This record gives sequence, structure tokens and C-alpha cells, in this order.
Amino acid sequence: MVSFAPSSPESTWAFSPPHHHNPNPNPTSPSPTLLYYCLASLHRHDGSVLSIAISKGAVFTGSDSKRIRVWRQSECVERGHIKVKSGHVNAILAYGNTLFTAHKDHKVRVWAFSDTHHFRSKKLATLPKKAALLSFPRAHGQQQHKDTITCIAYYNPEGLLYTGSRDKTVKVWRLTNRKCVDSFVAHEDRVNAIVVNQEDGCVFTCSSDGSIKIWRRVYGESSHTLTMTLRFQPSPANALALSSCHKSCYLYSGSSDGFINFWEKEDGSGRYNHGGFLQGHRFAVLCLTTLDRVVFSGSEDMTIRVWKREEGSSFHVCLAVLEGHRGPVKCLAACMEMDKVVIGFLVYSASTDRTVKVWSIKMFPGGEKKVSVVEDDDDEVDIKKKMEYEMSPVLSPLWVEKKRQAITQI
Repeated sequence: MVSFAPSSPESTWAFSPPHHHNPNPNPTSPSPTLLYYCLASLHRHDGSVLSIAISKGAVFTGSDSKRIRVWRQSECVERGHIKVKSGHVNAILAYGNTLFTAHKDHKVRVWAFSDTHHFRSKKLATLPKKAALLSFPRAHGQQQHKDTITCIAYYNPEGLLYTGSRDKTVKVWRLTNRKCVDSFVAHEDRVNAIVVNQEDGCVFTCSSDGSIKIWRRVYGESSHTLTMTLRFQPSPANALALSSCHKSCYLYSGSSDGFINFWEKEDGSGRYNHGGFLQGHRFAVLCLTTLDRVVFSGSEDMTIRVWKREEGSSFHVCLAVLEGHRGPVKCLAACMEMDKVVIGFLVYSASTDRTVKVWSIKMFPGGEKKVSVVEDDDDEVDIKKKMEYEMSPVLSPLWVEKKRQAITQI
């Protein structure tokens, strides 16, 4: 049974940045640029939440159970659920009225859903098809992942679904015929995240081997070729997010050293040049999502940070640090709410504490300060980065597992 718990008494509207975080408060300074509030904490008792997706006013949460729960976006109330034979929904993606879910059996389910008066869903396909595996047993290794699917991305113009796995491979599925049209070893370690640029079909992957790779589909074919490898940090790269707006394109990568590196796409050549990194999280960055010029990051330090990129430049500012989870933040999803005066966001975060928290954020124009970008062409930066890295050790996987088990026993 899933219970709905309203926000705790301490979750009142908060100004950001808080005055007590400012070493030199100035009463004549501009008004705070952001207000945030925890609307609700959705407590789950059927497993840890592993994935979140938003589309068409519905929020989908996947867990290690055999139910995909559906919530109404604004009211934070449960609308229903989707029963599946194989649980452990480690990756989930919603596009329009189509939902993609990856399961424990290393397969992907494709669903159609509607959420008018009553939520309804219908399974459209299972990838790979059982008939394909029976007819071509030798192709079984190419058709199906050999380990857990960790991430999903969809390229709408061509109807291509990309899946990344712990088996180090990326597979490409054409939805029209439900076939695997390409499969390639993408990294030397597990693939942790994958995103696709809807404008040009460029595919980005990151891995525990510390690299981010850029792939393009060969013209007139289904195969993909590696065009660029971005390797700036030695630690594992856990999350990716793409921000395209106003003729600019930025790629963000969250890594286990607590930094968020970003690259800017160069006009003309299409190359991605390293622009710097965002520093603030104490431990590993596990998830990222973007809306326009706003970046949301979740971390093992149990916080969510809200960053904003200044229009026309690569300067970023950390507008808020959302605190409330009692375990590492594993996944994020966000949507925009427009108002006459302010820009609003609804942010959904899931943690190893088995809760999904819903945050309302109101952003006011003006009053911003350039504080967070660290350029990579200064010798002093390398020293500072090394010092910060040594002062802020990353949580070990063993510690995280013990923490998760402790929370489970509560």
C-alpha cells in the first residue's frame, strides 16, 4: 500500500540564497531570485524508487517492485499503476503518450497511455520480441542485453530507441518494426546515461570508465560511428543532460568526484568545447535534468542543487540547495509552470530513503550573481580542484549499500 504524506511542517516557503549562508549580508541587495517549497513526500512501501518520468500531466515512478505507479502531476495524488511481470524498472522514459520501461529481464516494454478522466495503459511491444529470439537463436546476443539496462533515450524524428546497459553496449531499436537495428560496445565499463539531441540526432553516452562519447548515425545506414570522446575527469561519469535553447547547446555531465562538467557546442564545426565545471556537491552527482537554462542535480550528499546559466554566456549560478531526503538522490524529473510574473518549476526527486519528494520552485527575474563557474585554463584551478577533491571524499559503494540496507530496515 502506498500512502500520501503531506509536506512536513518545516517545509515552508524558503528564500534562496538563504541569508544565513551569506557571509556578508547586505540589506540593500536585490530580492532573492528564487523561492522553493516541498509540496509533498510520497512514501512508498513496495520497493526503492529507481526511475522517474513526466509526460502529459502524469508522473511515472519505477521501482524494484512489479508495479509502475502513476501520479497526477499537479495534485500529487496517485492515478493508478501498471502491472508488469518483470520488476526492477531501472530506467523509464515518457515521450508524448508513449512510455518506455526497462526491466529485470533485460527487456524493454513499450506502453501507450491516456490520462483524461481515468488513467489507462496498453502494452504495445516488448523489445526484443520473443518470436525474434526463437527464430534466430544465434542473434540472441545481439538482440538482447546481457545485463541490466541502465538508461533509455528516444530520437523522435526517426522513431529510434536507444538503450544503454551494464554490459557496456548500446542497442538501437526501430519502433516501426520493433527490431534491433544496431548494437555496439560503447565503453570499457558500464553505460550509465544516454541522451539524444532531437535537432541533429547526435547521441551522447557516459560511463563508469570516466568518458563521455559522442556518436552519429552513418548517413543512409543504421550503424553508428564514434565522432568524439570527452574525457576531462578520471572519476566515473554517472549522469548526462542536454540543454538546447536560443541557438546554443550545452552538454552537462555529473561525476563521482562531485563536479558537474559542461561542454558548449561550437557553431559551424559542431565540436563540443569544455566550458568549465560547477562545484558545490560534497559527494558524487548521480542524476541531472535540464529545463531551458536551468540545471537540476541530485547527489549522494542527499541534496538537490538548482543552477542557472546566464543568457548569452557560460556563467552559472547556484540558486538553491534543496534539502530533505535522508539518502542519496538517485533520480530527478522536472517540468515548467508558467506564471504572469515568475517562472515556476515542479521538481520530482527520488532517493534511497524510499520517498519521492515534490518541490515547487518560483524563480523571479533579476538579482543574479555570477558565482559558480570555474574555468579550466587557470593553473590555480587545478590546485584548488585537487584540494577540494581531497577535502570532500566520495562515498564508497560499500557505504551506500550499508546506508540503503539501514533505511530498508527502518
